[in-house]
Amino acid sequence: MSVRTVALLGYDGVNALDFTGPHEVFTSSEASADREGPAYRVICLSPDGQPFRSRSGLLLAAEGALADAPDLDTIVVPGGPGIREPETLAVISGWLGERAGRTRRLVSVCTGLYALAATGLMDGRRATTHWSHAADLARRFPAVKLEADAIFVRDGAFSTSAGITAGIDLALALVEEDLGPSTALAIARSLVVYVRRSGGQTQYSDPLRFQTRATGRFADLAAWLPANLAADLSVEALAQRVNCSPRHFARLFKEAFGAAPGEFVEALRLAEAAERLLKSALTVDAVAASVGYGSADVFRRAFERRFSVSPSQYREHFSTVGAIAG
Repeated sequence: MSVRTVALLGYDGVNALDFTGPHEVFTSSEASADREGPAYRVICLSPDGQPFRSRSGLLLAAEGALADAPDLDTIVVPGGPGIREPETLAVISGWLGERAGRTRRLVSVCTGLYALAATGLMDGRRATTHWSHAADLARRFPAVKLEADAIFVRDGAFSTSAGITAGIDLALALVEEDLGPSTALAIARSLVVYVRRSGGQTQYSDPLRFQTRATGRFADLAAWLPANLAADLSVEALAQRVNCSPRHFARLFKEAFGAAPGEFVEALRLAEAAERLLKSALTVDAVAASVGYGSADVFRRAFERRFSVSPSQYREHFSTVGAIAG
């Protein structure tokens, strides 16, 4: 299998985690049992090829200058206060503009969007960035369709993420596109992070426990489940997905995760429902249906058992969107 070359751009004042988070994801591709050796060659470039110092003081080495870069599959622009320095911004955005036509993917992490937006290539495209810089970016680049609440946004060849750790989420999504969900999940397990967050920042122990313990025939299931909560998730349907009898599946599942499949499915659905109550304008009934509950009353009772408050009370107390009837 071919090795893709990924360039991470460094400069004085870069956010260290914006840089190292995606770096760890791409360099961990050998975590998949389906291949031998890495799927990516990851190189670090700086404007002049010299070492650079992160915002927090880490001194990092570059392997070359922008002008000497080889052919690249993916370019990742981390954020940081240094990207907003006029000289740095001009150099990096100019180089990105030259490379765009012959690079499969251009990616920004956090405020790295400043450099992508400055090329003009993001005009009319959807994008996201760190919440604290969304207003400034919208003012400076009004043609960019900013989605300030998103963890990451993909629009054609361009991918952008929110702040700091969201760069890991986006990098995992790119790996999943290239190498499949099993590899992305294997990397997420090794880094002990979600393979896919549902759009908010809140973490829940049950979904994380499911992803980190999933191995073998359960690996693909763990990657598939969070995106398909409205599907038929009965024991029979899940057993069929992993080519196993329902009785054998239920026994293996409980041995691996310490809970029956139905209990785990309910935990995943309620965790996602809690996110949607806070982050969307859907009614409570619509949220219930969107995560697979055929009865809104059953959903309300399950939610109250889980969180000790009703869905409406949960939204009223914790939502930044405002309470919605239902």
